[in-house]
Amino acid sequence: MKKLDNFSNCLNVLKNANFILANNDDIYRTGVIRQFNLTFELAWKALQAVLKIHGALGAETGSSREILQLGYKMGFVDDSAVWLLMLKKRNLSVHIYNEDEVDEMIILIRDSFIPAFIVLEEILRKKLDEAGDDWV
Repeated sequence: MKKLDNFSNCLNVLKNANFILANNDDIYRTGVIRQFNLTFELAWKALQAVLKIHGALGAETGSSREILQLGYKMGFVDDSAVWLLMLKKRNLSVHIYNEDEVDEMIILIRDSFIPAFIVLEEILRKKLDEAGDDWV
């Protein structure tokens, strides 16, 4: 599935980020945050696509928040607190000007958000396999 593959590819780039370099290089830090934003967008859209395949009511349309909530209700998202924090931080990330906030964002991406993306990717692959050929 193209949306899931796009999410996976973007996640691989983020997983390979050099967080030591991100400590000292402003351009690199900005790039990591931008890659997080892109990964987040692709993650919830992949979630939406797999929810549709499973016939989830409400998956046809909706904001990222609504899709994440539906994913949680249906057991596709395992940690709603991390995902809601991720949504909040994604929305605020375009307005980060304070170095302490950038530091916090980089740490959250490394320690909380990447692991949540990895779990979601695994769950979506499993759910896609469960759907079998019905979605092709």
